[in-house]
Amino acid sequence: MLLGKVRSCLILPLNHYKSKGMNLQIRKAMPADSSEIATILLLAMEEIVYEFLGVRDKQAAFHFMEQMVSTENNQYSWQNAHVIHAEDKIAGAVIVYDGARLHELRKPVAEYIRAHTSLPFAPEDETQAGEFYLDSIGVHPEWQGKGIGGTLLQYLISEYVEKQGLKLGLLVEKANPAARRLYEKVGFRKTGEKTLVGKTMDHLQVFIAK
Repeated sequence: MLLGKVRSCLILPLNHYKSKGMNLQIRKAMPADSSEIATILLLAMEEIVYEFLGVRDKQAAFHFMEQMVSTENNQYSWQNAHVIHAEDKIAGAVIVYDGARLHELRKPVAEYIRAHTSLPFAPEDETQAGEFYLDSIGVHPEWQGKGIGGTLLQYLISEYVEKQGLKLGLLVEKANPAARRLYEKVGFRKTGEKTLVGKTMDHLQVFIAK
């Protein structure tokens, strides 16, 4: 990815990793990353966004996602995102935030849905106080199967669990055993179940036992 004039004056800490012979860098997201983050996250969130909007419209789904990512103080904001670079391109992105802030961060999402649809918006609570919630993670198709997702997860565990002693949690669909295997491989374990948009999902966490 080429860095424009605005980006060139910002210095963000880079975390360097290697996966399958590739040099990878992970950093906090910036506003200018919003469109690329929206595209990547929509790969993982397409179905749930369709549920939110009440229509299977890719253009509408992307507009929703891009609007949320580019705006501050909501679940999907760039403020809550980390991106991973491979060969100077954004290869993946992840959204993480304090579960205690769920209702606060969800409010702008609800306002968008109500302004653009006639649907009610009252999804179940997907997280809660006491954990940092891995809301969504996506990898660009060009980079799938190359350890990008696993590297992002290892980075998050290092930053949140090992360095800060926090719990990191996520939800995984029961019908997605491949994703569950990846999460369990890096240390996540099932701690319960939650319902989100009508689906029963496994709640997994990773933390340092005290």
